Parts: sequence; C-alpha cells; structure tokens
Amino acid sequence: MRRHEDLSTPRGGLSLGIHYDPEAFGRFSEAIARFLGTARFLVAQTVLVALWIAFNVAAYALRFDPYPFILLNLAFSTQAAYAAPLILLAQNRQAERDRAEVERDRETNARTQADAEYLARELASVRLVLADVVTTEDLTDAVERLTGAIERLAPPGNELARGTG
Repeated sequence: MRRHEDLSTPRGGLSLGIHYDPEAFGRFSEAIARFLGTARFLVAQTVLVALWIAFNVAAYALRFDPYPFILLNLAFSTQAAYAAPLILLAQNRQAERDRAEVERDRETNARTQADAEYLARELASVRLVLADVVTTEDLTDAVERLTGAIERLAPPGNELARGTG
C-alpha cells in the first residue's frame, strides 16, 4: 500500500471515464430548479395530469393507463427522484454564493470601519492642532494690551510713543 506525501488533499477515486464539467452541470441544475418553481410549470403539469386522467377515463378502448394510473404515478416518482437532487444542488450552489457574498461584505465592512477610524483619528489630530492656532481675536486683544502697556510707559507729551503723531 502506497502513501501519498500530501495528506491535505483526498486521493483520486476510480475513474470510469465519465467526465463532466461541474460548473455546467450546476448551471443546468439551477435552470431546472428555477423552471420547476414557476407557476407556468405547475399549470402545465396540472393540465397534463387532467388530460391524462380524462383521456384514460373517457377513451375506454384507447386507454393506456387504467384507473389506478400506475404509469402516471411512475412518471411523478421519476420526476421527483430527479428533481429533488437537482433542487438540492441548486440550493447548495446558492448557499455557496451567499457565503462568498457574506465574506465580501465582511471584508468591505472591515475596510470601511478601518477608514472611519483613521478619519476619526485624523479629525482629532486636526482639532488638537487647531486648538493652538491664534485667531484674529487673540491678535487684536494682544495688540490692544500692548498698546495700553506702551501708553502707560510713555512719558507725557511724547506723541510718537502714544501713536498719535
């Protein structure tokens, strides 16, 4: 018995020579599942069943499926046997797409949150910087105080120091 070096991947099974494209088969199963879930299909199936029963009850000499309608039941059983796995396959593919979309949404939300946190930090730093910025009111007040201090220090009669000359 030979061991594979890489145990993380399953070994290939027996190949019977039948190869198919899983993606194409998945698209086909989704198309069938979408068709089976329409009102058009239900109406067509109801009309077919009504015609089947009416023909087999009314045309006594030509009937091919007498009263218990065993052939009709067999057709429904065959349809259900194929429809159920196809619908499950379509649901699994949809669930996989939903998981991938949720993952993309999660990544987008994480990036958006990181961007919002970065912008909040930048805004806080701008506010801190702006708190130390001198405004025109601050300058006007400082100039008025300096003017008042100079006027108090200047000797009387010196108009240049007082700013009137």
